[in-house]
Amino acid sequence: MPKPCIIAVAITGSVAQKSDNPAVPITLAEQIESTHAAFEAGAAIAHCHVRNDDGSPTSDPERFARLKEGLEQHCPGMIVQFSTGGRSGSGTARGGMLPLRPDMASLSVGSNNFPTRVYENPPDLVDWLAGEMRKYAIKPEIEAFDLSHIFQAAAMNADGRIAGRLYVQFVMGVKNAMPVDREVFDFYIRTLNRIAPDADWCAAGIGAGQIMVNEWCIAAGGHTRTGLEDNVRLNRNALAPSNAALVARAVELCEKYQRPVADVAEARRMLDLRPVA
Repeated sequence: MPKPCIIAVAITGSVAQKSDNPAVPITLAEQIESTHAAFEAGAAIAHCHVRNDDGSPTSDPERFARLKEGLEQHCPGMIVQFSTGGRSGSGTARGGMLPLRPDMASLSVGSNNFPTRVYENPPDLVDWLAGEMRKYAIKPEIEAFDLSHIFQAAAMNADGRIAGRLYVQFVMGVKNAMPVDREVFDFYIRTLNRIAPDADWCAAGIGAGQIMVNEWCIAAGGHTRTGLEDNVRLNRNALAPSNAALVARAVELCEKYQRPVADVAEARRMLDLRPVA
């Protein structure tokens, strides 16, 4: 039987606003409702940022705690993955929510350019975040914006700074970073298989490349990420109707390539996470 595909939904991010798409969930209630619909559609992982009520990004641990509580109540067993990305804060504030012990957390192991700034991930901060994830038994999801990040993640895994089996996400399509390019995508997979043969991988396509990267992942036997954080439009003229609709589209691709969609219990087994209570 083909390997089940784990679908992650990035529900809101820290940039997209309701002015970009009215479906973008901003408040905690909106995020919980939108995630529940995506969960019902087939998503097993919720990649989470939090916002202030005015829509501005924040790393407030209290808001992360309330979101986690709501997701655990309304999406039983769903894998909760917190973002430690730099848009929501700076320095160790980016990991201030990790004592809440989410199942997973994103970890960027190197710096790169973003559309208007440098996304800074200095080595001392990376090591601190990785240490907090080990301390609280949180599985890192490595966000690889560049080829060097794959090598750095493998090195950190080999020397024990990243515990367990690697889970690496290739991020493609961010302006000024790695574009959506099929030869690069294939090279990423070959490279990861060579230097970390036990690793699992997924990919996220940003903007217009989202559906293309979803299909590449599913066809190649990997996992995939979708959601309004990455893409608020289906095309130049049509807004994406919801996170659930984007997940449903990924499910359709799984059917096309005869990949079962992993439910939360399967996804937890595949990622070596604690089972559903």
